[in-house]
Amino acid sequence: MLIAFSVTPIGVSDSVGDLVAEAVRVVRASGLPNRTDAMFTTIEGEWDEVMAVVKQAVDAVAAGAPRVSLSLKADVRPGVTGALEAKVEHIERRLAEQ
Repeated sequence: MLIAFSVTPIGVSDSVGDLVAEAVRVVRASGLPNRTDAMFTTIEGEWDEVMAVVKQAVDAVAAGAPRVSLSLKADVRPGVTGALEAKVEHIERRLAEQ
């Protein structure tokens, strides 16, 4: 499955980048395939392992913020692996055809 999520610390200063970086650090340390962009971090793996990483990322942010907002979107496709790269590669191939 793919999980795209965003963790936002609430009740801290205007700059939340340092706390968000802690969440990304957790994701990268997990060893699961992942990608971070300006809006979301996407991770790929099995349900239990991906959700455990999301919880750890939220906990890391919560350690420095009194409140945390979590946005999550999931693509649940049992048995599919490599979708993190394959979906983007498919779009890039289609764009190259035109």
